[in-house]
Amino acid sequence: MQGEGIRVDDTKPSIRESARQVSTHRRGAVVAALMLAMALAALDSTIVSTAVPQIVGDLGGFSVFSWLFSGYLLAVTVTLPVYGKLSDTFGRKPVLIAGSTVFLLGSLLCALAWNMGALIAFRIVQGLGGGALQGTVQTLAADLYPLEERPKIQAKLSTVWAVAAVAGPGIGGVLAAYADWRWIFLVNLPIGAVALWLVVRHLHEPRRARQTSTRARVDSAGALAVFACGGVLLTALVQGGVAWPWLSWPSLGLFGAGLALVAAMVLIERRAAEPIIPGWVWRRRTIAAVNLALGALGLLMVAPTVFLPTYAQSVLGLAPVAAGFVLSVWTLSWPVSAALSQHVYRRIGFRHTAMLGIGTAAVILFAFPFLPYPGAAWQPTLLMLLLGAALGLFQLPLIVGVQSTVGWAERGTTTASVLFCRQTGQTVGAAVFGAIANGVLASRLGGASDLDSVTRALDAGTAPETTRAAIADAVHAVYVGAGCAAALAFTVLLVLAPRRFPVLKEQ
Repeated sequence: MQGEGIRVDDTKPSIRESARQVSTHRRGAVVAALMLAMALAALDSTIVSTAVPQIVGDLGGFSVFSWLFSGYLLAVTVTLPVYGKLSDTFGRKPVLIAGSTVFLLGSLLCALAWNMGALIAFRIVQGLGGGALQGTVQTLAADLYPLEERPKIQAKLSTVWAVAAVAGPGIGGVLAAYADWRWIFLVNLPIGAVALWLVVRHLHEPRRARQTSTRARVDSAGALAVFACGGVLLTALVQGGVAWPWLSWPSLGLFGAGLALVAAMVLIERRAAEPIIPGWVWRRRTIAAVNLALGALGLLMVAPTVFLPTYAQSVLGLAPVAAGFVLSVWTLSWPVSAALSQHVYRRIGFRHTAMLGIGTAAVILFAFPFLPYPGAAWQPTLLMLLLGAALGLFQLPLIVGVQSTVGWAERGTTTASVLFCRQTGQTVGAAVFGAIANGVLASRLGGASDLDSVTRALDAGTAPETTRAAIADAVHAVYVGAGCAAALAFTVLLVLAPRRFPVLKEQ
């Protein structure tokens, strides 16, 4: 008996090592699939922008082409909470497979679009799948890795997002110029197919997901309420001041309908047995604080991503490629800072690390208006490099920290709520900062001047030097607003977030 016991013990290391190798191989394949899926989601947010002239020239519909972006953004944003709850209910794998399939179907339909209306509708279909890609990928990253290893996968995903977001416009321009704009959507098919095959083949979820799904009930009324409420309010924010004035009847009607739908959604979710947006998301201090802080992050990110390229071209006189480089440098420092943030939060905690990052970001944003006019290109480039490092130190500790405070059955909903708030913050920021910039231009130049018309006049060479100074003032005002958003995030973490995140023990 003793000898048999010794032989059994001797075989255990080899069995465990073999199992560990298989597990590591499968996890590597799944991580590859997640990175491909993240690349698809990031590319699709930017790749269309440089092909708009070719698309409009082929299909027409110049007056509504902005819905190619707005429709996709709306669909992604309003589906995030729904997919988060479904992944907690039925497991990550079926949600990711279903979302990827919808995304690829939407891509194929976009490539076959016969007019602008059809293309916009199919972009919305893409967005319905894109919400699953964004939310479920981030949730699976937390499922696959324990807390001490989680920064590695998050840094990889941040790098993929940054590279894809920067490369997207260039890839779109090349495909539109040398092939056909329809290839912008067709390239998604082989990449998505590989990611889908890797998920189907290598992702094996724990038994708990299947056990939960057998007795789960889908809150269909809550899902419809989230769709309706989010769609109406985000449409009001996206189109207000663009398609119609802010104080016009369409704008006021949409906001009124949105508020009524919010009240209906709250009533529905309170009565639901398994609500899409459960109340604990806002009752728990840690999750509520992270939601609000990352909502402020989405708000402040609008300043550089939307307004800095215009500043670089109109004020600094840079070519489009050089202006894109001024913006893109923050995508170099952001993932590096995120990867290194673990060494900071292991010493001082998630909250203090995030406060250090967002506090530094606030100083950088407030410093932007003090740049000399017209200045040199290296000055905003340096600020963007520092801003990326600061935001990497802010965002990743919050995401890793909040995911570590919940168990598997709540992680999808928690991650989705965080991403939903960040996306909503970006939508609100685009509307608010657009109004600020146009208001400054109108006061400096008189009349009803707006940023789009002024920059077109500059490109045509018909605007005086005072116009450049007015654009600089407008962008400076936007950066001050972004600095206030950073200060708001700092205050939220200081007042609302607990000093130490209540991290659960790894299961």
